[in-house]
Amino acid sequence: MLRIPGVRRGLTATAWVWMSALVGAALLFVACGAGTSGGRRAASNSPASVASTTPPTAPQDAKLSAADFRNINTMTRVGDHFLTNVRGHLPEALQVARSASGGTYPVGTIIQLVPQEAMVKRAKGYSPSTNDWEFFSLDVSSHGTRILSRGGAKVVNRFGGSCASCHSAAEAPFDFVCGTTHGCAPLPIGPDVIAALQRSDPRPRT
Repeated sequence: MLRIPGVRRGLTATAWVWMSALVGAALLFVACGAGTSGGRRAASNSPASVASTTPPTAPQDAKLSAADFRNINTMTRVGDHFLTNVRGHLPEALQVARSASGGTYPVGTIIQLVPQEAMVKRAKGYSPSTNDWEFFSLDVSSHGTRILSRGGAKVVNRFGGSCASCHSAAEAPFDFVCGTTHGCAPLPIGPDVIAALQRSDPRPRT
């Protein structure tokens, strides 16, 4: 058989080239596979989303102390009574008070006709029988306010009647607030006496 040295050397070189290419491709495939597998492992090992553990916000309420009751002349007059809100909802409370069709007062609303009595809107569910109003009998002086009694039907007004019973006669749209045209029985004193009591509030006007 005829041997041609140059051709043999060429075939050998070509074989080495192909072998080198195949080995390189195999290494590249393994490297890519490892990278993808590693990526999958990293993704599978990533922590799952954790649900929020923040507790729900408690409903806003207005469990007031004696210091929360100030001279009524520092409050906003609406009709024959005075109004404020200790939870930052005064605009909403005034909107209800001035509406001819009534409405529900926001939590923290204080309404007073005279210095010695008050009604405060508490959180929803506090007292369904009184539309969540808490009634107060107060003692007032130049030193401030003292709470004599608080609650529902047990709180009596200066005429000996239950505050809750009187206010329950108010027409439903007006949220237990009597005024002069909301359905409640008239008081045994006239507007002149009421105005005098309001002006005589001895608590500081600051």
